Amino acid sequence: MEEESRLYDLIYAIVRQVPRGQVATYGQIARIAGRCSAQMVGFALAALPAFREREVAEDVPWQRVINAKGMISPHGFGMGSQVQRDLLEEEGIVFDGQGIIDLAVFGWDGLLATPVKNRHNLI
Repeated sequence: MEEESRLYDLIYAIVRQVPRGQVATYGQIARIAGRCSAQMVGFALAALPAFREREVAEDVPWQRVINAKGMISPHGFGMGSQVQRDLLEEEGIVFDGQGIIDLAVFGWDGLLATPVKNRHNLI
């Protein structure tokens, strides 16, 4: 459990660096974190205390993490997905008619503004 907690903290630290108006994929966050999967990133974000509440966006901008197809992954029986879309649209992110975000336009380059503390010691 301790190891999972440290991994989640690392994932949250990386997600906090995704700039407003940009998105990252679960796989991209997993590659930056190392030694975890895209699915683990999803589990970490789903474990946030108030995952579907807008207040969480201030601390960990979970809404900025989408799937590799450029789409919001379904969660929260659909309600969480709508909240995520609303938050992203408030940041100026545009969806096409199929609900896809153009990663070439809105995708984060993955460059960390600040190094993640002791990345290898956290996992």
